[in-house]
Amino acid sequence: MGHTPTTTRGRATRGRILDAAAELIQRHGVAAVTLDDVERAAGVGRSQLYHYFDDRDDLVRSVVHATVDTVLAAQEPLLLHVDTVTGIDHWFDAIVANGTRQDAVGGCAIGSLAAQLGGRDDLARQAFVDAFARWEAPLIAGLRRMQESGDLLPNVNVTELADLTMAAIQGGLLLAQVRRSPDQLRLALRGARAALDDALTPLPT
Repeated sequence: MGHTPTTTRGRATRGRILDAAAELIQRHGVAAVTLDDVERAAGVGRSQLYHYFDDRDDLVRSVVHATVDTVLAAQEPLLLHVDTVTGIDHWFDAIVANGTRQDAVGGCAIGSLAAQLGGRDDLARQAFVDAFARWEAPLIAGLRRMQESGDLLPNVNVTELADLTMAAIQGGLLLAQVRRSPDQLRLALRGARAALDDALTPLPT
């Protein structure tokens, strides 16, 4: 790994390089972005870039980790409350609202990178394994709390339910991006919500 900056100026320079690389990759795709492109966009030279990153692959993997941090930080306030049906509904609504603000063309930043890099090397693949595990962990924990409180049926596999939900989110975001319609995301989340309904403990009659 490249040099980890210890000064405010160094952290700012490294952050500027990462931001420039992330924006270029989002716009043009990983394969089309060169180190020359990143240097021009960040206003740095090759020696500065290599001071903070070992090579292009190291820079790209760092972009992956930074993208994950950004996505999860934006959702963290909602993920703290996915231990109730209402909290999960609010989370779903926020995902749809975010897609609508992007005119349903942005897709998922993590999913987009994973499609381009998931099979590139073991380090990149593991970065995405870790990313989705970090994203899914609060949902698994929330569903487990719902089960412990009696809201979910005791025989429900909460990990499988969380996996289904994440698959619906990723698939819905991809379809919304391709078809330019947030309705595709709403439909996918409606399916995840139906699976949650089936897992709920029936109310006494």
